[in-house]
Amino acid sequence: MFSRGTEFLATLQERVMIWDGAMGTQIQNAAPPLSDFSLDAVPFDSANLSIVRERLGSVPLEGCNELLCLTRPELIQGIHEAYFAAGSDIVETNTFGTTSIVMSEFDAPEIVEELARAAGRIAVAAARSAEAKNGKRRYVAGALGPGTKLVSLGQTTWDTLVETYTLAFRCLIEEGVDVLLLETLQDLLMVKAGLVAAREAMEATGVRLPVIVQVTMEQTGTMLLGSEMLAAINMIECFPEVVAIGMNCATGPLEMMPHIRTLAQNSTRPLSVQPNAGLPVMERGQAMYKLTPDELARYHRQFVEEFGVALAGGCCGTTPAHIEAVAKALNGANHTADVHWRRVQSHFPAFDFSIQQPEQSDAFALRGCSSLYQFVPFEQDNSFLIVGERTNANGSKAFREMLAAENWDGLVEMAREQEGEGSHMIDVCAAYVGRDEARDMDRLLMLYNQHVTVPIMIDTTELNVAEVALRRLAGKPIINSINFEDGETRTRRVLELCRKYGAAVVALTIDEQGMAKTVEDKIAIGERIIAMTREYGLPDHDVFFDCLTFTLASGDEEFRASGVATIEAIRELKARIPRAHFILGVSNVSFGLKPVARAVLNSVFLDRCREVGLDAAIVHFSKIRPESQVPKEQWRVADDLVFDRREYEKV
Repeated sequence: MFSRGTEFLATLQERVMIWDGAMGTQIQNAAPPLSDFSLDAVPFDSANLSIVRERLGSVPLEGCNELLCLTRPELIQGIHEAYFAAGSDIVETNTFGTTSIVMSEFDAPEIVEELARAAGRIAVAAARSAEAKNGKRRYVAGALGPGTKLVSLGQTTWDTLVETYTLAFRCLIEEGVDVLLLETLQDLLMVKAGLVAAREAMEATGVRLPVIVQVTMEQTGTMLLGSEMLAAINMIECFPEVVAIGMNCATGPLEMMPHIRTLAQNSTRPLSVQPNAGLPVMERGQAMYKLTPDELARYHRQFVEEFGVALAGGCCGTTPAHIEAVAKALNGANHTADVHWRRVQSHFPAFDFSIQQPEQSDAFALRGCSSLYQFVPFEQDNSFLIVGERTNANGSKAFREMLAAENWDGLVEMAREQEGEGSHMIDVCAAYVGRDEARDMDRLLMLYNQHVTVPIMIDTTELNVAEVALRRLAGKPIINSINFEDGETRTRRVLELCRKYGAAVVALTIDEQGMAKTVEDKIAIGERIIAMTREYGLPDHDVFFDCLTFTLASGDEEFRASGVATIEAIRELKARIPRAHFILGVSNVSFGLKPVARAVLNSVFLDRCREVGLDAAIVHFSKIRPESQVPKEQWRVADDLVFDRREYEKV
């Protein structure tokens, strides 16, 4: 799967690996003069440097530690070498802020390439120098941080973020790094953009590297924007290039403990942990970190023994002394005996996390979707997955009217109402004749991403609209839907989007002959669909089959037994593809009836479908009634209609 970084993975297979510690702390201790932060100190020129020099003159880029890769390369290489000497197996390039977003704050966005290339060369040179001393293989991670703008809040754009991450990663790859690292990430949409960019950089260079992702959990117990750890895991694991998931920064090891436990219990990936040297204490206007090297080492030993942590290091406030203590404490430590590690390796040998067998679904503790804020499992305890249906221009007059009036506050309130009624997810369709669907979906999902805590089902027939939506939504959504009505081309393109951005999919039993009406046709199309989703690397649990619901109220002889056909198709496909899930737009079954009758028929049909394996339903949940709340005779009549029992024929 990887063309470089395989030696790194081989080492990770054998033992715990040691990260470096803080770069900023070491730079601060070295106290470089202000003149080192001026472009006047850069001993060469380039077109980009000339642009910035002309703009800034001799004005120093105070606080821009990345610039020291150009002005004081020996200082940065010396810090890397000090960490290697202390016991680090892998150091991070001095590129934490090497993006156009961060460099724009120094009025120097043009020099990202120069900074990234210099940082890559310096770190690789330090690794080779360390290897020459004792022959031990050392590694370099091309590291990028979160920048200073949050894409979920609209402070920057998806395109800007992907473009700058791609450029920096491409330069680092070309300079010879072994691994790509996204660290200190605070926004799940930022994580997704970084992973898409890493792929684009690898495609541009023709070099495939392992990727490590580390998020930052605040003292509040969530990421900065409120994301829980389960939501982060669920989204990140959509990307098979990711070989380790973990956390760094914000807190010390004690505060990280519950999150590491969550990772160990729920992730399919090896774990990576880089705590700060405790929580900072302000002294004389400076943040001071008090955790001693021995204390950090004891925590890391505990992390390895209890949670199977595979990569251990430090973040803010940690020094070579901290890393030396950690390396000594973990010398000979074996994370491979951990239950988490054994579970990972049994399903994904050799760090190949691409989905190749249906059984690999079983490895995922988190079979579900996520929003910016929370993870929602597909399989609900004592219920079904409730997908709210009212945020849909095709089915809701109120939604259409608010969309036409661009009443965005009202549209947000409608979504939140469904959430409050108990929907686990909401279906969103912005297709309205005469309006720009892509524009409306973009605006709507920007708001829903921020203000709605449940995941989103993207309901569209247009590929460009689906991609717009996927770039707006943090977490892992569901695309509704794929089918073979126009052949396989569109379905393949949708599955490419699922693979690129991380999404589940609803699959309708429709082929070139139209909507499947018989049990046999529904099964045949379902098996054809699952073969294709497996081809594109989707785990079976990320596929929701919709065996189609036709109205039983039309009086049409062709559809009088359609309810039975749907129920039997669900039963049979569930037996044949047990890890897949099943969904229906339940209210279609009662189209044409009066509201009171619709509520009864919808409730009965949903109940019968759930008995044979239906996992989810797109419904107006507040109008679904349990059998105990429906008069017996009404329930019986509706049940007879569903199963096409016509007693009048006996007369």
